[in-house]
Amino acid sequence: MTDQRYLKRTIVKEVVSSQHLPEGSRELRVYLPPGYNELLSYPVVYCQDGEDFFNFGRIATLANQLILDEGVEPFLIVGVDVDKQKRTAEYSPDGELYDGYVAFFAEELIPFIEDKYPARREPSHRILAGDSLGGTVSLHIALAYPELFHQVISFSGAYYPESRSIASQEIDLKRLTLYMIVGLQETDYQTDRGIYNFVEINREMKQVLEERGARIHYGEHEGRHVWGFWQKYIPEALHTFLRSE
Repeated sequence: MTDQRYLKRTIVKEVVSSQHLPEGSRELRVYLPPGYNELLSYPVVYCQDGEDFFNFGRIATLANQLILDEGVEPFLIVGVDVDKQKRTAEYSPDGELYDGYVAFFAEELIPFIEDKYPARREPSHRILAGDSLGGTVSLHIALAYPELFHQVISFSGAYYPESRSIASQEIDLKRLTLYMIVGLQETDYQTDRGIYNFVEINREMKQVLEERGARIHYGEHEGRHVWGFWQKYIPEALHTFLRSE
């Protein structure tokens, strides 16, 4: 049974105004760690598919466990909600809403959080996280704004040809560190773009990034393209970027 201490989560709902998004705003949920103190400062994990990371990934419960029992330094989590019907348009590099979403994320969301919460402002203390196309857009936000982001968590990234082409145009990615996993049963996953071998496309993206100097923590594990697989690796992913006290 889950320790009840892990279930005492503080999650604040927020709305960010935006000039880059057609709807003019975006809902967020912000996890505050045990013992949260506005006089301190905290690393921040920024999650695409925010609602799913909290509901299906159980990231707040897992964060409590890491902080309370495993000595991980307290951190904030910002989950950015998405309209599933617009998800591909926002998250895919060739989507019609992609440019606006990326600009919103870097130019409006980050200042909003860092003005309102005691969030650390160095790239080494900002972590982008996403699953599937959420992993894709997290990587591309880091590529588009190298002064802001150096760290990416990618669960079964949907690295379609356009995505790999963009990464291939980079020259020096020594600043970048990624945690990448993919499920060995994801060899014929049906997406809205067709059927893809996610193992193959993740191996190819790993090679592209490593050839340009990025550091990759990479794993292929038994699993499918579902939250039941990704959830198991959230603690390891967070440990990769968050120091222990």
